[in-house]
Amino acid sequence: MRAPDAPAVPTMRAPALRRRLATMIYEGVILFGIVFIAGYLFSTLTQQRNGLTHHNVLMSWIGIVLAVYFVWSWTHGGQTLPMKTWRLKVVDARGEPVRPMRALARYVLAWLWFLPPLALHPLFGLAVPQTLVVFGVWVALWAAAVWLDPARQFLHDRLAGTRIVAVTAAR
Repeated sequence: MRAPDAPAVPTMRAPALRRRLATMIYEGVILFGIVFIAGYLFSTLTQQRNGLTHHNVLMSWIGIVLAVYFVWSWTHGGQTLPMKTWRLKVVDARGEPVRPMRALARYVLAWLWFLPPLALHPLFGLAVPQTLVVFGVWVALWAAAVWLDPARQFLHDRLAGTRIVAVTAAR
């Protein structure tokens, strides 16, 4: 057991895929609250009475709010709350703290988890159940691709020059 004041230090060891996916599920719970508050704030300030009014501006606003949340978290300690809970940290390829532009690149590239399959919905006129199947297959393949990477990193991390590493207690 480590002393309460002993800092946790990251190793360059990649955590297990299951641990990273569990962190993502927890992150989804946190993001629900962030998106709810951002949407409520937007709707209140713009006097939005209909969900279709200013829809594109609302989506842009939420994207900016999420970018600020992630970039700030990754550049100020390398962790979001779920990452702290599951003892994960974002670092650059050398193990150094992530700089803002690299964190922003990681945020943008992380959308590759979601946007390609969702873009197929209107492009091919897929029904919602078909879109959910395509989405599930895409996410499973994207996650499984970690086993093709020698450092066991996701493709968006490889492209952004970042790594997810396990944080272990200092001895």
